[in-house]
This record gives sequence, C-alpha cells and structure tokens, in this order.
Amino acid sequence: MILAIDIGNTNIVLGCVDDNKTYFIERLSTIKTKMELEYAIDIKMVLDIHGIKPEKLEGAIISSVVPQITYVVKEAAEKILKKETLVIGPGVKNGLNILMDNPAQLGSDLVANAVAGIAEYKAPMMIFDLGTATTVSVIDEKKNYIGGMIYPGVNISLNALTENASQLQGIGLEAPKRIVGKNTIECMKSGVLYSSAAAIDGIIDRIEEAIGQPMTAIATGGLSKKIVPYCKREVILDDDLLLKGLLIIYRKNR
Repeated sequence: MILAIDIGNTNIVLGCVDDNKTYFIERLSTIKTKMELEYAIDIKMVLDIHGIKPEKLEGAIISSVVPQITYVVKEAAEKILKKETLVIGPGVKNGLNILMDNPAQLGSDLVANAVAGIAEYKAPMMIFDLGTATTVSVIDEKKNYIGGMIYPGVNISLNALTENASQLQGIGLEAPKRIVGKNTIECMKSGVLYSSAAAIDGIIDRIEEAIGQPMTAIATGGLSKKIVPYCKREVILDDDLLLKGLLIIYRKNR
C-alpha cells in the first residue's frame, strides 16, 4: 500500500491505495503559506483517522500543479513515512505517449488520470476531471494522449455569477427540486448543474464527431459526483482514477 497525494489549486487529495483497492480518499485545502510541519501534522492525522500506521506504507507519490508547495508537501510526507517520496516530473517513467506540441506542459494529474484510464478502460476515451477547472483528456484508439480541453470549473462559474450579479447570493451545489426553477435559488442551482451536465454531453458529441468513432467517457474529480448524474450521455464515474494512476506510475519507477 502507498500514500498517493495530488496537489491541486483548491484541494490536496490524499489516499492510500494498493493493487486491490483504494482504502480512503480525503481532501485538504491547498494553503500555500503552510509550513512543512503543518502539512506533516495533516497527513499524520488523516492516516490516524483511517487507522493506517505510517510504517505499513511502502512509500508515497505526489502529483502537483502547485509548484510553490510541491516540495513542502514532499518533505512533510517523508517526515511521517520515513521513506522517499516520488514526485511526478521530468525523469519519472509513466509509459504515456503524449502527442502534444509541448508534452512537458501536460499536468501531472492529467498524466496520472490518463495512465489509469488506459489501464482500466477501452480506448479511444475522454476523461473529464471536474476540479477548479474542468479538463478533458483525449486518448486515441492507439492509446496516445492526443490533446484535450480546459474550461472554467463549476465553482469558478458559480462564483463569477454571484460576484458579478448584485442581487444573487451564494448557493451550494445541492440538487434542485426541478429543472425549471420557481425562485432565484432554484434557478441558480438548476442553471449551474444542468448547464455543466449539458456541457459534458455536448463535448462528448463534438469530440466523437472529430475523432470519427464512439468513445468511452470517464469522469473524475471532486465535483464529478454532483454533475454526472444529470448527464444524458453514458459517463463512467471513477473517483479513484487519479490515485490508481499514481499507483501505476509508482510501480513503474520501483
């Protein structure tokens, strides 16, 4: 079993995973001013809550899109585990053939998603990761990563709506009672959830048209559980995808 850590712009995802299952997934707030000791305490508390002793872990791996704190979290993990922590980056084997203008620009979280997607699902495929931004990774029938999309995430869109319309207040992302809202709150919830789901449906249609064949659609990320149930197209929900990809990459480098 290993500790897998994904450092995102809004959340840090922690999970323990082995070849058989994911034991837990927890999320911490990404705080750039935290010190190594503070993150070490966070990691230790999460492991304690789930009854996992650090000495039982064979190691750890990190993917990160926040370089300012990558090595702070790395040192924190090593302080708790007393073992070297692998950070995805140049020189780390992942087995993914990236056919983009600059492969080095591809985020390590998207690399991990794609590695797990190829291992578990039928290509060609597209992977939606619903986080701070919504990303779409496109993998062709030969299992090459050929490109994708990035567009504003659900919370970014919601925050922009409430900040720029003085009569609208903040809302949660609970399911609306009906698609046609009868008051401002219902209208906002319906608009955010159904427009996000419709965007996924429409993107699947357009990418399949561009590729010229049906594709497997997979969704992951913190907000995927809230949006995918409202999609009309078939979308596989896999909340563990990133952690499984990190495990595969860890194994390739050990």
